Amino acid sequence: MDSSTSPSTKPLYRGTQIIWYLLGLLEILLAFRFILKLLGANMEAGFTSFVYGVTYIFTAPFLSVFNVSRVSGNVFEWTTLLAMFVYWIIAIGIIKLFLMGKTVSTSEAAVKLDEQ
Repeated sequence: MDSSTSPSTKPLYRGTQIIWYLLGLLEILLAFRFILKLLGANMEAGFTSFVYGVTYIFTAPFLSVFNVSRVSGNVFEWTTLLAMFVYWIIAIGIIKLFLMGKTVSTSEAAVKLDEQ
């Protein structure tokens, strides 16, 4: 059976699409957080409050990793950049795990093994 016609190919493809979509959404929210902090956005504004509230849970594990850099009310939040990088690495790892479940032919496996 050709791996492109394997019944496991479509669910794996959909799974990777979902992971990329979720990562993209998270990265956009974290980018908004970073920019809002950098530009000293009003914390009482609805949009700012929403972005900080939604992204807090994703930045919380990284908050004490770096010191916060402040310049006259503006914050360069290194922790948000670190969170963005870590979640990107995690997404790539999950996708690699998904792809390990892909059906391969013996000849494909032999070629891949020789490449390693």
